[in-house]
Amino acid sequence: MYTSKTEIVVRYAETDQMGIAHHSNYPIWYEAARTDFIKGAGISYSEIEKRGCMLPLLELKSCYKKPARYEDELFIITKIKDLSSTRITFYYEVYDKKENTLLNYGETMHVWTDKNLRPVNMKKYAPDIYNFMLKLTQEDTVKDKE
Repeated sequence: MYTSKTEIVVRYAETDQMGIAHHSNYPIWYEAARTDFIKGAGISYSEIEKRGCMLPLLELKSCYKKPARYEDELFIITKIKDLSSTRITFYYEVYDKKENTLLNYGETMHVWTDKNLRPVNMKKYAPDIYNFMLKLTQEDTVKDKE
């Protein structure tokens, strides 16, 4: 299964009064990691959207194990957890780079739609994009963000 690795440094503005990265940042980091995942695989979100395919968010899950703090260097491992003709679920693991410990894991579920946000069957609507994503669930590679 294809996975990507995205590096993030916790900025001061992302921390709360306790000096801990605020929980609201994790979905933003997931988005950065998902964008890197797709781009690293060989296609960009903008290319997918130019083809008339959108991926609005349906569901977000996030589990916090340990806190991230200001200036911590993190990395996020991203992969496709589940793919159907109408939905795609990405899975994320956020690690502290220095200690290589799991801080957080989560997932986002998206629905495939057209530009008018009407759900579509990707096997019929854009089979090449669907097959591209399907292949990513079968490849066994890791791509680090350069």
